[in-house]
Amino acid sequence: MSVRVGCCGFTVKGGRKAYYRLFDLVELQSTFYQLPNPDTARSWRMEAPERFEFTLKAWQAVTHPLDSPTWRRAKWRPPLEKSSRYGWLKPTEENLEAWNRTAEIARILHSKIVVVQCPPSFQATEENVSGLKMFFKKAYVEGLTIAWEPRHSSWTQNLVRSICLELGLIHVVDPFKDRCATEDVSPVYYRLHGLGSRPYVYKYTDEDLRTLYDRYISPLLERGVEVYLLWNNMYMAQDAEKFKKLYVETT
Repeated sequence: MSVRVGCCGFTVKGGRKAYYRLFDLVELQSTFYQLPNPDTARSWRMEAPERFEFTLKAWQAVTHPLDSPTWRRAKWRPPLEKSSRYGWLKPTEENLEAWNRTAEIARILHSKIVVVQCPPSFQATEENVSGLKMFFKKAYVEGLTIAWEPRHSSWTQNLVRSICLELGLIHVVDPFKDRCATEDVSPVYYRLHGLGSRPYVYKYTDEDLRTLYDRYISPLLERGVEVYLLWNNMYMAQDAEKFKKLYVETT
């Protein structure tokens, strides 16, 4: 098995074409704020190298209620009278349609993985657990792996693992900050958000990269688990390229 390395967005000077020369994986962030039209997605797929892989964040309509500050960056938002029908993985007709639109873009891009990132306010209440389960039982996900990133502390390891195994999801974590509840399921999907008091502006040290590989990646590879490693910090391109040269291209 292997480790695939990339960034959360085309964060390389020179744009997408320059990015393709360095990496063969990207996690699209723009799809969270606004889904592209299908023709745009087709053009992205056609311009990328054949073996280049897109993963993408699901449209925020599925996960984030309309009062979330993330909606400020959206060019279009659902009507206010339907605001209670969107977000928090509610199994509503509107939310499921938002998912279908996300899945359409994923399939055009030949994506294997869609990241479903919940807001920090999404707690593990009985209502939310029930709604989440119903949502994924109704949603059409054939051919896609759903990488779920719950971010409230109420989502315990045992609960997350139980839900993931029941619904066929994989658990997304930053390995420096939490343990993946599905680390025995391939693939494992890591998102690196930085360390310290100002994580986004953190630059990973050589020691950090060595710890990342030795502690969190190598044991998985030895068990035959594929690893996706996505950086999401200010120095993501430099950190990802350095890790790739040290631990991927030399193994």
